[in-house]
Amino acid sequence: MASTEEGVRGICDRYVDDYAALDPVAATVLGVDGYDDQLTDYSPEGHAARAALAARALAAITAAEPADAGERVAKAVFAERVGLDVEIHEAGLDLAALNVIASPVQDLRMVFDLMPMDTAAQWGDIVARLGKVPAALAGIRASLLAAADGGHVSALRQIGKVAEQCETWAGLKEGAGFFTGLVGAAGEAAAGLEDELAAGARGAEEAFAEFAGFLRAELAPRAPAKDAVGEDVYKLWSRYFIGASLDLREAYEWGWGEFARIDAEMRVVADRIRPGATVAEAAAVLDADPRYRVKGRAQFEAWMQSLSDDALESLRGKHFDIPDRLMALECRIAPPGGGVGAYYTGPSEDFSRPGRMWWSLPADKDEFTTWREVSTVYHEGVPGHHLQVATAVNQADSLTKYQRLMTFISAHGEGWALYAERLMQDLGYLADDGNLLGMLSEQLFRAARVVVDLGMHLELEIPAGTGFHEGERWTPELGLEFMLTRTITDQAHVHDEIDRYLGWPGQAPAYKLGERLWLAARDEARSRQGESFDIKEFHTKALQMGGMGLDTLREQLAQLD
Repeated sequence: MASTEEGVRGICDRYVDDYAALDPVAATVLGVDGYDDQLTDYSPEGHAARAALAARALAAITAAEPADAGERVAKAVFAERVGLDVEIHEAGLDLAALNVIASPVQDLRMVFDLMPMDTAAQWGDIVARLGKVPAALAGIRASLLAAADGGHVSALRQIGKVAEQCETWAGLKEGAGFFTGLVGAAGEAAAGLEDELAAGARGAEEAFAEFAGFLRAELAPRAPAKDAVGEDVYKLWSRYFIGASLDLREAYEWGWGEFARIDAEMRVVADRIRPGATVAEAAAVLDADPRYRVKGRAQFEAWMQSLSDDALESLRGKHFDIPDRLMALECRIAPPGGGVGAYYTGPSEDFSRPGRMWWSLPADKDEFTTWREVSTVYHEGVPGHHLQVATAVNQADSLTKYQRLMTFISAHGEGWALYAERLMQDLGYLADDGNLLGMLSEQLFRAARVVVDLGMHLELEIPAGTGFHEGERWTPELGLEFMLTRTITDQAHVHDEIDRYLGWPGQAPAYKLGERLWLAARDEARSRQGESFDIKEFHTKALQMGGMGLDTLREQLAQLD
């Protein structure tokens, strides 16, 4: 139990250790050793235990006196984050968590991606963890039912989509189940465990199949058809993802303006690609250009790894200080069943597991265009998430364990990664107009997210002058139409994205809103420091502070002189 006698650093460090014991899945994700043979208790009792830990630690940190400036920041970060965890539990939203991208169901499947598989002992951990999958799903089921009794149920759209994911992982769709593939890849290190692994895989897939049936038969009849969560729930989730109390209407208006600005920039680039072409026509030209095509999933993975490696090598020393430990970044194709797109998982605390960039691809796709994806590699890798997250993990001397491992906040992290994409243009890495249009396409998409996410969940009015259903109020159908007709993002990806926004309220706008703060902070530092401003030093100091909410970040970046 946390005590003020431990001081701020002691409270923060102990919290990570205590939390890992109560959430073994998170422990594996964070790279904390000792829990790879266990799974999290997702039942109401498990949620209550984690909430009680958070409440005790919050009380202790509130009473603790910081010893120095570093501890003052650590206290502010911890109190804001853990305080929100307590609020979310008290609102009953943690038990009800179910969406297509980031809820206990996905965590339970994806944790196996991060487990080491080099020794017999490690395969023994996988055997043990496989055997606990049915109980973990039973805990999720109990929590979802308890939440439903309290009036909290995810929208019908989310329940149906998660059921489809579970069926894919269970092997009820095309192809083998996820767990069958997992144990089928076992090599000599798993010798003698073949029967146990096969049995564990069957049991896990049967449990996911049964859980899909539960979602359809028991939870779906209790689910609201309406996707919008409303302003009260949205405000809480927005604070969680942004780390600040957002002026929702100002953000909505700003999103429209940012969308128009980037759209105009894209038109200029499109005209350079083919004079007189619209943005969509320029995209079609690029799609047909063999210079931007890669055939085969293995070849796409190799392309991704090569581009990532080149960025690491060429940025190191010249534009960023990148320690040896951060030079390993693995690029992999993600297992099927999740949403389409790229994501990043951080290194373990000792860097024995490197940072990894994952790309989730459509199952029926075997040819890929690269012009859309160059900036995404920079976003997920370097100078984006990998540089940011791994730099924080590497700051054991200056940051608490909590700051290093548990403070990825969307507006801070995704805002930096989006800032990193633009930075690569400034540094000359997107001189090719095709790759530049790809980056701008992603920027436009993120600006559209601000508008559509806020619009759909708050059912806001579409303003005059936008040329899109002016005066009507946002619905999921209008959100889908807007993304399909006003951006050049792949259609399959757009459908996934709309489902994501509706199940994860407040997260999507964090990218652009976070980038807005990073850009403003850099410009303010340059203005304050004049000719002495060193952008490399600014980036180094900013990244070494670790993750934090936007209010805290604004205060800290203002002091970087």
